[in-house]
Amino acid sequence: MVAALVVFEALREAVRLYDWEPLEDEVEAAAVEQATAEGEGVVGSILQITKTEGARSLHSGLVAGLQRQMSFASVRIGLYDYVKQWYAKEPDTITIGGRLLAGCTTEALAVTLAQPTDVVKVRFQAQSNLTGVSKRYSGTIDAYMKIAKEEGLRGLWKGTLPNIVRNSIVNCSELVTYDLIKDALLRQNMTDNLPCHFCAAFRAGFCTTIVASLVDVVKTRYMNSPPGLYRNALNCSFLLLTKEGFTAFYKGFMPSFLRLGSWNVVMFVTYEQLKRALMLVKKSRESS
Repeated sequence: MVAALVVFEALREAVRLYDWEPLEDEVEAAAVEQATAEGEGVVGSILQITKTEGARSLHSGLVAGLQRQMSFASVRIGLYDYVKQWYAKEPDTITIGGRLLAGCTTEALAVTLAQPTDVVKVRFQAQSNLTGVSKRYSGTIDAYMKIAKEEGLRGLWKGTLPNIVRNSIVNCSELVTYDLIKDALLRQNMTDNLPCHFCAAFRAGFCTTIVASLVDVVKTRYMNSPPGLYRNALNCSFLLLTKEGFTAFYKGFMPSFLRLGSWNVVMFVTYEQLKRALMLVKKSRESS
C-alpha cells in the first residue's frame, strides 16, 4: 500500500506515454495522442499534467490502484516463501527452478483472484488521458458495475491469460532476481540490512523492467481495447510489431523503470523490515 502511493505518479505517466491505442473511436484516440504529445519525457509530462489538470490528477484512480496492489501483493508476495519451500526438495536447498515455479504459482493465483481490480485500474487510468471526451466511469464502483453490465462477468476477467503470462514474468524476474542478488551480496560478506535490501531491490527493478516491457505494452493495450479491435493478445502483439516496430515494446521504458524500480525498493525494504519485526515478536513470545 505504501509502495503503491510512492510509485503511482510514475505508473500513471507510463500509461500516458505508451498507451494511446484507440479506446472507443478515432476521437478518443486523437485526444490521447494529443495528451501524449504535450509532454516531453517523464518530468516534462508530469509537469504538464500538474499544470493543466492540477496536482490531484497525478493520483487519479488511486483507489483502483490500491485495490489492485493490496489484492495482488498479499497473494503473490505473501505466499512466495511458503510456496518456495514447498517446491524445495530439501529444506535448506532451493534451486532456481523451484524459485521460478513458486513465482509463477503465486502470480497465477493472484491474477485469477484479483483480475477485475486490474481491469478497472487500467480502464480508469486510461480515461484520465482524455480531454474533451466524456468519462466512461465516475469511480471504481461505477466501473465494476458498468463493465459487468455491458460486457458481462467475462469483461471483468478480460485479458486474464495474457495478464497471468505478463505478471508471472514480472513476479519471477522481481522476486527471483531479488532473491539471487541478495544471496550474492550476502556471499560477498555484505550484512543483511537496509543497504543490502536497497541494492538488491534496485537491481531487481532494472532487470524486471527489461524483461516485463516486452509484454507490458501488449497487456495494457489489449485490456484497454474496445471489443473486436484485437482477436487475442498474440494478434495485438503482431499488429504492434508490424505497425510500430520492435522499439514500440520499449516505448515508455524510463517511466516504467521509475515505476518498477521505486516499487521494488519500497516494497522489498518494507517487506524485509516487517518480516524481521515479526520474527523478533515470534522469538520473544516463544522465549517468554
